[in-house]
Amino acid sequence: MTAETSQTLDRGLRVLKLLADTDHGLTVTELSNKLGVNRTVVYRLLATLEQHALVRRDLGGRARVGLGVLRLGRQVHPLVREAALPALRSLAEDIGATAHLTLVDGSDALAVAVVEPTWTDYHVAYRAGFRHPLDRGAAGRAILSARQATESGHPGYTLTHGELEAGASGAAAPLVGVSGVEGSVGVVMLADAVPERVGPRVLDAAREVADALR
Repeated sequence: MTAETSQTLDRGLRVLKLLADTDHGLTVTELSNKLGVNRTVVYRLLATLEQHALVRRDLGGRARVGLGVLRLGRQVHPLVREAALPALRSLAEDIGATAHLTLVDGSDALAVAVVEPTWTDYHVAYRAGFRHPLDRGAAGRAILSARQATESGHPGYTLTHGELEAGASGAAAPLVGVSGVEGSVGVVMLADAVPERVGPRVLDAAREVADALR
């Protein structure tokens, strides 16, 4: 550790990351081995994190991420939304369709930022806070495509029609390479099919948003 950083804070953050990467929790011994520190240090770290509800321990003594992390997570959406807005505005104006940033929320896709075009006579009304299953709609399907992509392949854009609203078509591309953020950028429009140029443009916008979040 350098003089400018805190070893204790670093270890605490590493504990949270390790717990976030497991569905079954970790014991003090397992954390001690993974961190390379003795059990006494781990006990102190867990006790401190428990006081802030960032960690909880079950009856078997396994540590898991606590509900306090959710309160921190709620503050992430405004930051992500602010970073994404310039690219979404450009996308909406360029395509003439409603642009959106969608993030994973449990088993749903949740729209956290929406920008409507200013010059069109009509467009699809799509509101921040709208949620739908991940396996319906372009936004959710794009996220699933990123999960299934191989290391050698790069997920492209996804096109859908009429899955969330009759007569509406969507195009979306996943955010790639953003640690801790799983989502997509897309547009929704009243059309029987998505014009050919829209998919690549959405893909570019997703890359812009990903760059802004790194």
